[in-house]
Parts: sequence; structure tokens; C-alpha cells
Amino acid sequence: MRPQSLGLVALGGTLGAAAREGLVLAMPDAGPVPWAVFLANMAGAFLLGFLYEGLARAGGPGTRRARLRLLLGTGFCGGFTTYSTLAAGTAALAGWGVTATGLGWAAVYALGTVLFGALATWCGILAGSRQPPAAETADAAPRGTGLHGAGPGHAAGDGGGR
Repeated sequence: MRPQSLGLVALGGTLGAAAREGLVLAMPDAGPVPWAVFLANMAGAFLLGFLYEGLARAGGPGTRRARLRLLLGTGFCGGFTTYSTLAAGTAALAGWGVTATGLGWAAVYALGTVLFGALATWCGILAGSRQPPAAETADAAPRGTGLHGAGPGHAAGDGGGR
């Protein structure tokens, strides 16, 4: 891996972790469930699905898309959503209150985060797929030349209307 790629991931991860911490500090605790972390995981899962689908549909140089994936996907979303915080929250819930109650909360939190995270990712992919794909420019001739749309079954110059 190149130093520039590592730098993009580190920068994105720093910003993502800072954003998650800001969210945790801004949201007051409401019972034993760490709702701020749950919200960060859901938002990050949606954003990751949206980002990857949007970048897959975007035109432009592949190196730009790869850099955005590293900065925003691997870096920011990786720092914003974190398995270690999910695991720590689940362990804290398992030890909370009466053992059976704590284990129940822990199981619901862990499974709910995974299931709702998958749903959020799917929704992000769906939202990203609603973006119009980038214009095909590699093989298309400029409009007005009479060559646009030429291919099998079309004569060059059969642009119609002239």
C-alpha cells in the first residue's frame, strides 16, 4: 500500500472517529443501550452503501473513485462505525443489572445492530442507485457529427433528422 493511500485512510478514520465521539458526547444516555453508537453504526452503514453504489455509478477516472473509497469508505465510515465499540457496548449490557436481563439486552443490541445495519446498507445502496449513471464518453462521438449512435445496424451519418 502506498503512503498516500495510508494517509487518506488515516485522515478519514480520524475524522470519522471524531464525528462518532462528537455524536456520543452530544446524545445523552437513555437507559442501558448506547443509542449514540447504534445511531452512528446505522448512519455509517447507510453512508457506506450509498457511497460505494454512487462511486460505482460515477464516471471519471478510477483513481479518483479509489481515493474517495479510501478516504470516505474505509477511513471515515470505518472510524465512524466501529466493531470494537459495538463489542464493548454489548459486553457492558451483558453485565448490566440482573444477568438474564443484561444478556437479553446484549443479544437484542448486538443482533439488532447487525440486522438493522444490513438494512441501512441496503437502503444506502438503493438510494445510491437512484443517481443517474455518468454519461458514457469513451466511445461516443460528439453530438452533431452524425456519428453518434453508429454501430451494428446503423450507418455512420445516420444520425437522423438532418
